[in-house]
Amino acid sequence: MKSFYITTAIDYVNGSPHLGHAYEKVLTDVIARFRRMMGDQVHFLTGVDEHGQKVQQSAKKKGIPPQQFADEVSAEFRALLPKLNISNDDFIRTTEERHKKVVGQVLQQLFDKGEIYKAEYKGFYSTRQEQFLQEKDRRPDGAWPEIFGEVTEIVETNYFFKLKQYQEWLVEFLTTHEDFIFPKYRQKQVLEFLKEPLNDLCVSRPRERLEWGIPLPFDGAYVTYVWFDALLNYYSAVADKPGVWPAAYHVIGKDILLPPHAVYWPIMLHAAGLALPGGIIAHGWWMTGGSKMSKSTGNALNPLDLVAEFGTDAFRYFLIREMNVGQDSDFTREQFLVRYNSELANNFGNLVNRTLNMANRFHGAVVPAAEVAEDAEKELHALWEKTREEVIPLCEGFQFHTALEKTFFFITATNAYIEKRAPWKLGKSTEAHDQALLRTSIATMAEALRLGTALLTAVMPATVEKINAVLGHSPGGNWRDELVWGAKLTGTKFAEALVLFPRPEKPKATG
Repeated sequence: MKSFYITTAIDYVNGSPHLGHAYEKVLTDVIARFRRMMGDQVHFLTGVDEHGQKVQQSAKKKGIPPQQFADEVSAEFRALLPKLNISNDDFIRTTEERHKKVVGQVLQQLFDKGEIYKAEYKGFYSTRQEQFLQEKDRRPDGAWPEIFGEVTEIVETNYFFKLKQYQEWLVEFLTTHEDFIFPKYRQKQVLEFLKEPLNDLCVSRPRERLEWGIPLPFDGAYVTYVWFDALLNYYSAVADKPGVWPAAYHVIGKDILLPPHAVYWPIMLHAAGLALPGGIIAHGWWMTGGSKMSKSTGNALNPLDLVAEFGTDAFRYFLIREMNVGQDSDFTREQFLVRYNSELANNFGNLVNRTLNMANRFHGAVVPAAEVAEDAEKELHALWEKTREEVIPLCEGFQFHTALEKTFFFITATNAYIEKRAPWKLGKSTEAHDQALLRTSIATMAEALRLGTALLTAVMPATVEKINAVLGHSPGGNWRDELVWGAKLTGTKFAEALVLFPRPEKPKATG
């Protein structure tokens, strides 16, 4: 089995989870589940980033120690995962000893090699982003972009990592590894960024200003810069697991691609003699009313509200169906309801109920064998072959939204087949041919439902499990074998009904 290690950004514990966090976990989970289905040995890591000035300040405002604050918020992020049916294999916190040990080792290694030096810095500092700024970071009018929050001028002695000496290496690496960042145009943005000279990276903060961090192993008067600390978690989590590193893919939001994950991280790994990941997937933002959903703008959406109202799988389906990986997408309740009602309830849920109903009504709930194959059956078979051949490459290329579109085209076609065959009419006929067509139509409906359901396994795992249970079907270990049109359900007994995607209750009128 091929090893496939996949990681998400670790969430900063300075606030509660929102839609962006949920999407990143669900997207990564879909990739992880798909790779498992394809036979890979998957290791899926997520976690939280717990150090830094913002955490220290937030804890101080609440009048509690930083560790207690981190414990409380980390628990929220950890609790989100099972509610979204995330199949992660590990969850790392940057306050864990296994992580702090590796950070100390890498820092000491780089210091011993002369890659880290001490110097005085005079310039501007953004507390919100916890980074030093340059004049080039200003807007044309001289003001600092809102993303940096309050910017102050400071003079400080710190330790610096020789980042700029690796600039040419990174440009060459990205030029020769054209698919390192997905989507490709993000890689071009990184190369544009690298046309400007890099500055060495400050990797420390004086303890007199910031206590909450990992102490530098070579100078206890300083703690590690939160980004240098955090970026090593992807390695520290598997440092003691032979054969897992490097990651196949790392999934992050586009806002932390530059400079942390596309510049600092690969250079840090290279300088420490560690292999680089196979690639970085930079996903887009969820927008509402033309602006990004975020905690700072106050328009962030609590994902668990929708999960509680519509169920986990409907929520997962919408996220993956609506957003083209790498692009921004709009989130509105209205659009969610359109997909929920038209695609899930009226189309997929309807197919499940019609299939169960016809089998129960006309064949004692037992799936008959198909006896004839006329044009209607041949057309649906051919469409399935086309769908299967298209969907797998789409998923391999992270085009899950299009894969779902193709899958639901097949589901729609199956419902159209039912209308054409009209088994409720065939059931009234005493003609032998009509009875053979009736049995064939039930068998065809059942097999098409089984196949369409199989394609939804990574996105809607709980729903797929429920459907297979009422179909009396236990999928085999080889997912590709499950995608072959055959007679796997012949002779199985169906349940009477399954309620999927119930209509949301309308709010009661008041007054």
